[in-house]
Amino acid sequence: MNQCLSIGATQHIDLLKDRLGRELRVDEGERIRIKMTENPAGNITFLSCDFNGILCSGRHQDEEILFKHFVADILSDIIMNQWERALLKDIIRETYYYFNEEEKKTILQYTLDYTNGVKMYPGKMDRRDRKHFIIKRLVEFLEQNNSIVIDGFVRFRLKEYVNEIKEAVDQAVDEFLMEREYREFIQLLKYFVEIQDSKVPLVNVLVSERGTYKLYDENHHPIDSEFLEGFILDVMDNEINYEDLLISALITIAPNKIVFHYGVQPGTDSTLDTIKNVFEDKVSECSGCKLCQKHQQ
Repeated sequence: MNQCLSIGATQHIDLLKDRLGRELRVDEGERIRIKMTENPAGNITFLSCDFNGILCSGRHQDEEILFKHFVADILSDIIMNQWERALLKDIIRETYYYFNEEEKKTILQYTLDYTNGVKMYPGKMDRRDRKHFIIKRLVEFLEQNNSIVIDGFVRFRLKEYVNEIKEAVDQAVDEFLMEREYREFIQLLKYFVEIQDSKVPLVNVLVSERGTYKLYDENHHPIDSEFLEGFILDVMDNEINYEDLLISALITIAPNKIVFHYGVQPGTDSTLDTIKNVFEDKVSECSGCKLCQKHQQ
């Protein structure tokens, strides 16, 4: 037998042998017969894949091409399912070295959400596209070479792919920093609530279809403007959206209980989430009452 293809790697050798052997037995005895031998060379282990004499003599080039496509598909899976995670860890460790270990673990998990398609961002190459790109580059390389070292191939022949997952890491870091800032913001708002004296026992928040808010007391009367007068004067000269205005008003009033009324459709907006995080168990949502009916009229 003549050696037709040699595959080298520094890791995942057993997985590589298992996948190659399992996949290639499909045609064994009919078209392609393969024998694998393992040859260590420093920190790299080579798997030598030997074909039967007919195939290696070059008389059935179409079968050799088919075999190399088989190998390319297998190697693309291993690169994405095994090498990719290690690459991401290296990128996070080298680029974002200033985060502690727990923060790096969180960033890695956020990154995996992007690379696995759980989350998306504009311009992202999805998992299927990355796999097709890797297969294309592998086939191009194997058509010209009978030996490949996966580690070097990823580093030098898949730079676009590596840049793509670097972008996923950057997106994950941005998300992590935004969430950290949000948590710090929530803690600050909680502090403001704690130092405020409660001005009313209950506030009903009526949410309009346009996303504006009206505040009523426990008797469904509009909240007395005297509670908000100083606050309104503070924000009159600044740009502020309805959500910011609502959150700030509730912190100023510091009620013991807050009830949201959405009328026909319940709300799931980020403003409600923020208020729940600040006021915690003081917040509830109404499933239908006179105030909700008033909203529908």
